[in-house]
Amino acid sequence: QVQLVESGGGLVQAGESLRLSCAASGIAFSINTMSWYRQAPGKQRKLVATITSRGNTNYGDSLKGRFTISRDNAKNTLYLQMNSLNPEDTAVYFCNVIDIYGSDYWGKGTLVTVSS
Repeated sequence: QVQLVESGGGLVQAGESLRLSCAASGIAFSINTMSWYRQAPGKQRKLVATITSRGNTNYGDSLKGRFTISRDNAKNTLYLQMNSLNPEDTAVYFCNVIDIYGSDYWGKGTLVTVSS
């Protein structure tokens, strides 16, 4: 059974940083493309960043430069380093994987709140 468990969210002030983690189990982590999404209150879920098995990255919504996605295949863990946070970054952040069979898995999310 695939499980994705996010952690690291919390309340921070504008300008501060957070690092999110996503611990994966039940899946061949190293061969799968992993992603972070976020959903702000009252808005649709949007892509934050994606990282392939080879470490190639892609970012959404001009987040590159402030956010960095990375992975540790030995620990089956996905990370998202978020710097210079602002109130518009307030959202629930979700970990996602689509496995080689096309099955789509999501974690339950971790809440990030940025105060001004």
